Amino acid sequence: MDIKTDLKNLRKEIRYHNNRYYNEDAPEISDYEYDQLILRLKTIEKKYPELITKDSPTQKVGGIAKRTAGILVKHDVPMLSLQDVFSQTEVAEFVQTMQETLDDPEFVVEEKIDGLSLALRYENGKLVRAVTRGDGVLQGEDVTENAKAIKDVKKEIKDVTVF
Repeated sequence: MDIKTDLKNLRKEIRYHNNRYYNEDAPEISDYEYDQLILRLKTIEKKYPELITKDSPTQKVGGIAKRTAGILVKHDVPMLSLQDVFSQTEVAEFVQTMQETLDDPEFVVEEKIDGLSLALRYENGKLVRAVTRGDGVLQGEDVTENAKAIKDVKKEIKDVTVF
């Protein structure tokens, strides 16, 4: 099999699993198996950057926001995909790329925890909106009332500096 056919099949397989996970909430493979597919795709695309396409799973967030999900709201800031890394070298490469790309970037690094990503907005120290990742760029679902029921979501932040 040639590399273009391999890439086409791999991307198709990943898109299938993205749909099962993000849109149908019914994954068929483990997170580890999925991560290995993505890692394989990234490795091939790194070796053959001329074969990277705009619709490659490495260039997009996995799911889509659906109108049937609830009230959709515009993201204040895009919620792009989180970066999975499997080695110290990959962490160093990611940091270097961000430092070359952005002015004084700040990082948050944590173990992967499966679940829902939320953008929480506070005004004057009070939680006013919780939005899902949705499409990651334009919009997500307003889940403020659900988020308020989550014990670890702070409903109020003390010592707030208002700008």
